[in-house]
Amino acid sequence: MTEAPKVRLDKWLWAARFFKTRSLAKQAIEGGKVHYNGERCKVSKEVEVGATLTIRQGWDTKTVEVQTLSDQRRGAPEAQCLYRETEDSIKQREARAAQRKAFGPGADLISRERPNKKQRRQIHRFKQQT
Repeated sequence: MTEAPKVRLDKWLWAARFFKTRSLAKQAIEGGKVHYNGERCKVSKEVEVGATLTIRQGWDTKTVEVQTLSDQRRGAPEAQCLYRETEDSIKQREARAAQRKAFGPGADLISRERPNKKQRRQIHRFKQQT
């Protein structure tokens, strides 16, 4: 009998090419951006085939199902064989991408900070002109 290989969550995420390094995968897990079967987990959690992972990267959230286990990082085509993204997740990501695209290129650049002195002067000039 051969035992199924035991793979840590951070290693699997790195091997599946969700993160460029294991330390980035570790930070994401500890920061609550990765959920294993709907719950927060630790970096050393052993991944099982059939488990559901929710991974938040930037603006996108992906829900994937683990297909196979690997602790070695290989090419992108092989890495994509390790998981399958759910149909629901694909639809939601595409819808959010379309919304962001509809807002235009500067939608994500809106600042929440107070204007500096130069910007305040520009605002005052603009208000006086109208």
